[in-house]
Amino acid sequence: MNVTERKMLELLKKGRDQHGVVAVKAEFEAEGTRPDEFHRLLELAQRADLKVALKIGGCEAVSDLFATKVYGVDYVIAPMVETRYALSKFIDAKNKTHGPDEERTEFLFNLETETTLRNLDDMLPLAKEGVDGIVFGRVDFTLSRGMPRGAINDRSITDAVLTVARACADAGLELVVGGSVSPDAIDPLKEVQAIRLDRFETRKVIFEGDAVTRGSIRDGIANAVDFELLWLKNKRDYYQAIAQEDAPRIEMMEKRAAAGAPPPTAAAG
Repeated sequence: MNVTERKMLELLKKGRDQHGVVAVKAEFEAEGTRPDEFHRLLELAQRADLKVALKIGGCEAVSDLFATKVYGVDYVIAPMVETRYALSKFIDAKNKTHGPDEERTEFLFNLETETTLRNLDDMLPLAKEGVDGIVFGRVDFTLSRGMPRGAINDRSITDAVLTVARACADAGLELVVGGSVSPDAIDPLKEVQAIRLDRFETRKVIFEGDAVTRGSIRDGIANAVDFELLWLKNKRDYYQAIAQEDAPRIEMMEKRAAAGAPPPTAAAG
């Protein structure tokens, strides 16, 4: 591990011990996590004794599902599951790759659009039989309503999350809430937690639901932001080093090619 990664590890341990951090997260979907990046995250999680969540590329991303078995992922999330049919495809795919009685891994689907919310009642009976829970993606849900990203903590968005929290509580499904979790989200999350909130997440860090009631939650969110900033810087430095590793040889080869080129032909008189 390099110096930055050691700092990241200390932040994760601090989050685990003081702020209710229980897992880290990556995405094969919108974030486009590459395998080498994911291996670094897995090592950090293992050393910090945290679980790992992975959002796969789609409801029927079979190759991604097989990869979650290789990596030993604890939580698998399927994005953009908007209908009962899409949910059935996810359940069929995960049963194919993991078997219907998988115990180690939990499977959840993203509720991130107005369409999914309208279809939720139709989806719940199947969800109760085939998955473990729902992840409410507040950013995409807000945008799907034609509202700006900054409206994520508006009353109407919180009311939608509360609707899903009640549905999950009644159905015995886990509820995870994500999307721009900042200090401004604390009060809305407390409302949700009073009904049902198993976990909530930033882009890379997942907290247990009860963490939102801790007096240290603001420090916990700041700690998660520090981790994510170091993650991005470490990723930048890693790929910059790769991009530059052949620079001296490229320069040498360009000089060699220029030295071996024939002299320019004089213009005809």
